Amino acid sequence: MPAIERPPDVLRVEPARAIRGRAQIPGDKSITHRAFFLGGLARGMTRVRNPNPGLDCQATLAAMQALGAQVTWLADEVQLTGVAGECQEPAGTLDCGNSGTSLRLLTGILAGGPGIGILTGDRSLCARPMQRVIEPLVKMGAQIWSRQGGHAPLAVRGGHLKGLDYTLPVASAQVKSAILLAGLSARGRTTVREPLPSRDHLERMLVQFGAEVVRAQGPGQSQVATLQGGTRLEATVVDVPGDPSAAAFYLVAGLILPDSEVTIEQVAMNPSRRAMIDTLIAMGGEIEVRGLTEEAPEPVATVVARSSRLAGIAVGGGEIPALIDELPILAVAGAYASGTTVVGDAAELRVKESDRIHAICRLLSECGVRVEERADGFAVHGGTRPAAAQVDAAGDHRMAMAAAILALGAAGPIEIHGAGAIGTSFPDFVAELARVRVER
Repeated sequence: MPAIERPPDVLRVEPARAIRGRAQIPGDKSITHRAFFLGGLARGMTRVRNPNPGLDCQATLAAMQALGAQVTWLADEVQLTGVAGECQEPAGTLDCGNSGTSLRLLTGILAGGPGIGILTGDRSLCARPMQRVIEPLVKMGAQIWSRQGGHAPLAVRGGHLKGLDYTLPVASAQVKSAILLAGLSARGRTTVREPLPSRDHLERMLVQFGAEVVRAQGPGQSQVATLQGGTRLEATVVDVPGDPSAAAFYLVAGLILPDSEVTIEQVAMNPSRRAMIDTLIAMGGEIEVRGLTEEAPEPVATVVARSSRLAGIAVGGGEIPALIDELPILAVAGAYASGTTVVGDAAELRVKESDRIHAICRLLSECGVRVEERADGFAVHGGTRPAAAQVDAAGDHRMAMAAAILALGAAGPIEIHGAGAIGTSFPDFVAELARVRVER
């Protein structure tokens, strides 16, 4: 695996005059995780091109190696020779670091594997809720032990699983993916029903690897995915498009700074991932989507953002699952918009890498922006230029990057503590931001 040069733990970001040029973003993190999981389970050698190089995805790759996959990491490609559905019992504990995707999806894989596997992570990950994954997997026949309250470390004893028809109480791509991965080795069909659409990268990719997946629209906005168990996955080539969650930071920078224009190529435009672009456009952002291609399994496009006068907006309900990772940077956009930006129905933010509702409100208020914390979201009152400040990202990569973008238009520098967490998803963020910024 490549060595990651983590951003400094204390990052000082000075205001900028503008953002101009072509910003380079890493491969999509969600797609990379799933490509590593399926490539590691498949028969033959899978090539994953343009993988996300961050520590989260490296945790997934290390875990698949521990389960028996052979891995070669080239300059911009990972080659995995998979286990053909026959995982080996891991010899030691699988450390997922800060990656909730790694831990939850690995729980699904271990549920259908041999022997016992033990999963753990850092302090933040071990505080995140896992009962939502444990419950359906136990119903399928796995045995899972956890700390009190359903927290990691987890011990998973694989079993002879049976298919399950399960309705998620809350839309979650991670929980859905864990159940479907367990369903690969289960008898019969496994069906997952979601009250609202979440990311569908795994369903798309399973078909690419040769699995039988049927998708349907349920009542209202609900979604249904059904997988036939016992299918042998076949190796393929996965081209990972650029991460739209990473792109969002540069798009907001291009919108909030005067005389700015930023272009980002090969951005994933999966309908479940473009909600942030649509929301910024609804706020008055001048964003152009060029050259949209619908090539399977993931559509991509070039996205251009130009200086704009943003206005506050209210988001909630069915919009939230597709916006959940972008809400920290949406709050920054709200700080530079006229009026009030309100986010509701987003209580899920409280169980991310940090309590992001509280972290967003603390970041903005410490920089002089008026913000109201609510049980399931926040309200940002724009129109006040952020002030110079020292802030703590609380070890959360998205909060650290949001603080860096907030600083670009502030009255003075913002010093960000805990910025080293950026390395979990976007190791080159700081260098890339320096490359496209125009100094005062």
